[in-house]
Amino acid sequence: MAVATSYPGLYIQELASNAHAILPTPTSIAAFVGYSHPFKTKAFEVAQQIFSFSDYETYFGGLFSSGMIDASLARAVYQFFLNGGSTAWIVGLQPGLFDIAGSIAARFGLASGEMQFTAEVTTDPGKGMLFTALEPTDTVPMAVQIANVNSTKNTFDVIVTYGSSVEAYRNLTLASASLDTINSASSLVSVAPIGPATDYGTTLPAIGVTKFPTAAPAGAPANYSDSYLGSDILAAFDSNGSLDNVEIFNLLIVPGNTDNEVISAALAFAERKRAFAIVDPPPQAPATGSSTDSPQPIQYWMTGLNSGGYMLPLSQNGALYFPYLGSTDPVTSTNIAMPPSGFVAGAYATTDANRGVWKAPAGLANVLLNTTGPVPSGAMNDPQQGVLNLDSINCLRSFSSIGTVVWGARTLVAANVAYQQNMYVPVRRMTLFIEQTLLANLRWVVFEPNDEPLWIAIRSSIESFLLSLFNQGALQGSTPSQAFKVTCDSTTTTPDDQALGIVNIVVAFAPLKPAEFVIIKIAQLAGQTAGS
Repeated sequence: MAVATSYPGLYIQELASNAHAILPTPTSIAAFVGYSHPFKTKAFEVAQQIFSFSDYETYFGGLFSSGMIDASLARAVYQFFLNGGSTAWIVGLQPGLFDIAGSIAARFGLASGEMQFTAEVTTDPGKGMLFTALEPTDTVPMAVQIANVNSTKNTFDVIVTYGSSVEAYRNLTLASASLDTINSASSLVSVAPIGPATDYGTTLPAIGVTKFPTAAPAGAPANYSDSYLGSDILAAFDSNGSLDNVEIFNLLIVPGNTDNEVISAALAFAERKRAFAIVDPPPQAPATGSSTDSPQPIQYWMTGLNSGGYMLPLSQNGALYFPYLGSTDPVTSTNIAMPPSGFVAGAYATTDANRGVWKAPAGLANVLLNTTGPVPSGAMNDPQQGVLNLDSINCLRSFSSIGTVVWGARTLVAANVAYQQNMYVPVRRMTLFIEQTLLANLRWVVFEPNDEPLWIAIRSSIESFLLSLFNQGALQGSTPSQAFKVTCDSTTTTPDDQALGIVNIVVAFAPLKPAEFVIIKIAQLAGQTAGS
């Protein structure tokens, strides 16, 4: 509106600014996917936002213990909030009917006095698996669960529970070589084929598993057929699913899950959502050993020398942390091994809050809480960690007088030169943070006249945001021009682009990289005397 002039003098007209402030998006909102309490969960397969573990208890029933149901989700969320997390989205999946009924150990396990357990898992008559307890069951019942049956891939898990001891064997097949890994590793049971054949069977039945004790406890059914194996965890990553419709989360955790297909789907989903996946290792994988050992050392599992020949996908948007951590179970008050992902996600949140997303979530500043340290099989020295570090395995270490800390910050790109610019966790997360922030704050650009005034406004807004990051020490360089550059003009947006309604913006920035290797050089002065 023009100023109405009537007298000689000065007039003031306030003009609306075409600059738009850019507000940073959050960096440590975690999304957890896993099995929640079978009876107390209010809504399965629906993403629910929570701000404390009390919220988790309200919506998902809290912590519980069962040798028959994977309870990693609740414990990972508990550790996340205890170690500094503040906001999370939870997708609770429904355990299968087999898991629910099987939580009664006396019904489907080795009850007191029983020493053998039969599991019919094939369509071949008279074939299956015979488990024999290696520990006495006179006072403590033993439970053997066959879970996560995949009749398409013919794989399944075996979970053995004896008091506070839990052994989990993942992605087994009916081949003798696969099931014999139990015999070479288990301190609780041995397994042998049923019938005269030397193998355990051929294919799994489409309906799942029929399992029964050789001598069923009084009042228990002779057998149990499972026609429902629980919520499909892969469905949590579907396009237009409940979690996909959450606008922004930054961390993706599927605690305790090492299924090949699940990890691949989680990493792909994280890439699509501009999030970062924290991956758990196999619970029994040791830090060192030969590729032929069973259980297989972590580096061989990761690089494809495992029994299935599976290799973790190379991904800029994920990191693997090793090993499992010992912790006091709030339910049983016993020390158990827990997946590290919940602890680590909390460390991410603490580092982001105290330093910023550009700081590696590792080092001595953030001691992990509520842990007695790495499980014995995961303890290592510096040279041993050096081998794992080159394979992008981020190690958790305990140091005297300090505690347990994250001692690695590499993404799942290993030595792939195509991804070297995103080899480090803070570099990749910084990129994702900038991308998410610009996407969330530049919507005002849509439908504006596509010409020089718009380009100037875009440059001004983004440069102000990057300058604020530079002033916080988040970027390399001694001057802003060395730290970042924003281009949006006639060189990036041509007349043809304008005709098509396209605005092209080029943002370049110099990220900070962690000091992973600190070299100290020491020299002695020669020829000095005591009186010099």
